[in-house]
Amino acid sequence: MDYLNWFPSRITELRTQRGISARDMSLSLGQSESYINKIENKRTLPSMSGFIYICEYLGITPQDFFNVEAPAPQKSKEVLLELNKLTASQADHVMMVIRDIIGEK
Repeated sequence: MDYLNWFPSRITELRTQRGISARDMSLSLGQSESYINKIENKRTLPSMSGFIYICEYLGITPQDFFNVEAPAPQKSKEVLLELNKLTASQADHVMMVIRDIIGEK
């Protein structure tokens, strides 16, 4: 995988899923208003600590960030928290709905 091109796209994807502007995210991270824009436009990369702060801001782990099989890791966490409140029977029903949505049998 070409991580140098994928990395900025992933930040954009995760940021837009949360409905946050690049400027607001930059300022919330204590950076200049163009910080995230520069990363997303491949002009710079964050430091390791900057990357950790980005993940924390997005509510995900670095592992979540690099998990290409989870396009919306924050939503997955929210769903899992709600699933943990269900009975076994309710969870089975939800599983059937999920499998129907993704086309599995």
